[in-house]
Amino acid sequence: MKIIFNTISETPGVYLFYNKHGKVIYVGKATNLRSRVRSYFRGQRTSRPIEQMMHEVARVEHRPTDSALEALILESNLIHELQPQYNVEGKDDKSWNYVCVTKDAYPRIQTVRGHELIPSRQRQFAYVFGPYTSGTSLKKALKILRKLFSYSTCMPGASRPCLYRQMGQCLGVCTGEISSRDYRKRVITPLAIFLGGKKKILLKRLQQDMRAASLAHDYEEAARVRDQLKALQHIQDIALINKEFTEDTVTERPLRIEGYDIAHISGTSMVGSMVVFNAEGPVKSHYRKFRIKTVVGSNDTASLKEVLERRLTHPEWPYPDIFLIDGGSAQLNAVHSVLQESSIIIPIVGIAKGPERKHNDFSYKPTTTEFAEWVSKHKPLLIQVRDEAHRFAQRYHKTLRARSSLK
Repeated sequence: MKIIFNTISETPGVYLFYNKHGKVIYVGKATNLRSRVRSYFRGQRTSRPIEQMMHEVARVEHRPTDSALEALILESNLIHELQPQYNVEGKDDKSWNYVCVTKDAYPRIQTVRGHELIPSRQRQFAYVFGPYTSGTSLKKALKILRKLFSYSTCMPGASRPCLYRQMGQCLGVCTGEISSRDYRKRVITPLAIFLGGKKKILLKRLQQDMRAASLAHDYEEAARVRDQLKALQHIQDIALINKEFTEDTVTERPLRIEGYDIAHISGTSMVGSMVVFNAEGPVKSHYRKFRIKTVVGSNDTASLKEVLERRLTHPEWPYPDIFLIDGGSAQLNAVHSVLQESSIIIPIVGIAKGPERKHNDFSYKPTTTEFAEWVSKHKPLLIQVRDEAHRFAQRYHKTLRARSSLK
């Protein structure tokens, strides 16, 4: 079987392996479809069970998604629908995880093991979604879903707002600010549509809800739905992607890193650079140059902030999994503030070069143990991206200086 890997998307998504009889025998998810599928055909075999049946694969199909979260949901729905042989054979499907929605006045979201879903208990739930093969991934996914849909875990009639209400991630179940009917309409139904893999239908419905709220002069609700639409259209699920970074035995590089640097001499001919690396190294066709327009004098931090703000005006450029900057805490905080203003949650790594670029001090956000370990493990790659951003910025700066000298 010949596979043209360049036709496979480098986005998150799901891949399906078919046998010679046209039957799906395995479904898997990936944050980088091309890299993951290619890994199965490299000839080298690891301990992954799926590789033991590769001789049966006659055709590969891939279905890109907009995010790793949606890949996780699509994988679950396809396994439930198709029951692929190598997903279920030899597996204790009773230990798989399911997301269940209760029939309470204010429905609750629960995770339930397969062995607990006896028919009599299934009838207690309004919705059951799954199976999800990874409990850890599902746990991370539910944290993302809570931010997207503001589903509540508090109890009605509380004497004071819950922590999530104070954070803006609960619509007020605890304090009686939302009725049972509205909670089902605004929270549970949209969540169920999304978990059912019908994101396009959900987005259309939310657009209608936003217009209806605006026409009814309920501007607070219209703004809430507007923000929810924006979040769903640009889902930031780096927690799920990071998990694949640390578990992936095939590639040690992330899907996409964008590296930035500023170049100038005493504030003259100030420029910024953006370089891009993916699983296979530099992607030079995605490099970008920025001539600083708003900053006067020598101010690397303000210049970097301008570059990031301008970069974010290009939604056609895929968001990276990591922003890498040449700089320390000041530059890191500047980039973080720009991302916060746009409600974008993507990890940032800063590398302060020190005197004469003789050592590298790393700083990063978030400061979780998981991400700290990932940064420590991938320092050579991150330094390579930083150095390439520096080289590209310096080259552009020299070009502008040469042009100025000719005038």
